[in-house]
Amino acid sequence: MTGDYPASRTSETMTDTQSTRTIGGLSDTASESPARTPAWLTRLVWALWVACLGVLVARAATGTTWDVAGVLTVDGLTAVMWVAVTFFSGIVHSYSRRYMAGSERIETFFARTFAFTLTVMVLVAAANTALFVLAWLAMGLLMADLIGYARDWPQARAAASLARRYFLASSALVAVAAAALWATTGATTFDGIAATADTLPGTVWLLVAAALLLAAMVQSALVPFHTWLLSSMTAPTPASALMHAGFVNAGGILLVRFAPVVTADTRFMLIVVAVGAASALVGKLLRTVQSDVKGRLGCSTTGQMSYMIMQAGLGFFAAAVTHLILHGFYKAYMFLSNGSRVAHTTPGHGHGETPSLTAVGALATAATAVAGGAIFAAITGEGLRADSGLLLVGLVVLTTLHAARQALGRTGVAPAVRYGAVALVFLPAIAVYGLVYTAIEGVMAGSVVTAAPTALGPVHLAVAAAFAIVYLAIETGAYRRSDRLYVALRNATQPAPETVTTNTEEYNEY
Repeated sequence: MTGDYPASRTSETMTDTQSTRTIGGLSDTASESPARTPAWLTRLVWALWVACLGVLVARAATGTTWDVAGVLTVDGLTAVMWVAVTFFSGIVHSYSRRYMAGSERIETFFARTFAFTLTVMVLVAAANTALFVLAWLAMGLLMADLIGYARDWPQARAAASLARRYFLASSALVAVAAAALWATTGATTFDGIAATADTLPGTVWLLVAAALLLAAMVQSALVPFHTWLLSSMTAPTPASALMHAGFVNAGGILLVRFAPVVTADTRFMLIVVAVGAASALVGKLLRTVQSDVKGRLGCSTTGQMSYMIMQAGLGFFAAAVTHLILHGFYKAYMFLSNGSRVAHTTPGHGHGETPSLTAVGALATAATAVAGGAIFAAITGEGLRADSGLLLVGLVVLTTLHAARQALGRTGVAPAVRYGAVALVFLPAIAVYGLVYTAIEGVMAGSVVTAAPTALGPVHLAVAAAFAIVYLAIETGAYRRSDRLYVALRNATQPAPETVTTNTEEYNEY
């Protein structure tokens, strides 16, 4: 359940009386002036987006990096993320002007949302680690406040409190990493960290690397830290969109900024790969047992953020940034449009199962997936050597295989038409993905580590095998045969009990 707010005057008739309570009604007369803050902040966010787009164009054209005395830096990563952040925020601001129109605290909501946007912009531009830590902390506190926006709901307050504890823990871990680096090397900037990362004593490096990985896992809601995300459904839908499209991506930004530390030891990168892969596979299974839209989207976010962390572990930091941006577009759309997708259905035979394919359909699906992987490899140059790039391309193949399988199995179009249509849709989409990845890698080059692939090893092969096994288990429905597994997955996706709203009379009046 989310904190949905009416777009017009609403009232609730009490059980034993005829009294009504009006919450955040819209103006009934022309003389009443509406709040101006939402309109002005929405225009300001879009103006920021235009300005950031200009910065990105200038960076791409000249390769220039702008610095402010070791405090802020506008490099390739900053330019790319500024455009993405302000665009997502502009969409949320525009959507919220109508969605939140019935709320008594609409100006507070917009002020928090705009402040969150500015904080994320500072985070991705921070050149100083102390400023990065402060922005990380502020970002978490603002998001917790948005989660608990419906302050009259005890469930919303509980969800905000739970999220705040997770975010404070994540901030503490980032602070520990920054403090350890400063105490050992004297480095207070990311440039200083890059210059001294190879000289860190083993114990200090392990402390810093472990703290960074744990902080990224918490912020990006990886298993087993996904509870705060699944318990945050009390947030208004626009805030949920901002959370899933932007906030959870911070784990990837953290690893990109501290890439010199992450890549200092290939064994640690293998740990990052294993952690990301395990969370992605569990997240995929968790999604299959969800019966509500928001629950499925939440588990999907956990899985997708796990892919992002895994890409960083493979050494492809530009790929991680590309993934978080494209995932942001997808999740923003899904959350802001999910109301039109809600439908009452009755489970029956075959409910939740993917229709089977003919031999020709299976062949067309496999051919599309292989062709997609080949196109991605040709455009990006990844997977053409015996390194971790092969696993990156393998993930593209598996993702395309799954998407094409779903499309071919569910459409009602004639087989001859859909086989060709799937190839015409998916292959250009993969080409666009490859081109976007290449473009982002080019813009980021020279400012941060964009790629540091490692030699292909047993861990990579084990991960590839695990993905193939889980894919087959899901596609064939084999995982459904275990009641024990189903119960375990359902239990793992339960939000904190105190955050669940079970009685509609408790929240309708708010």
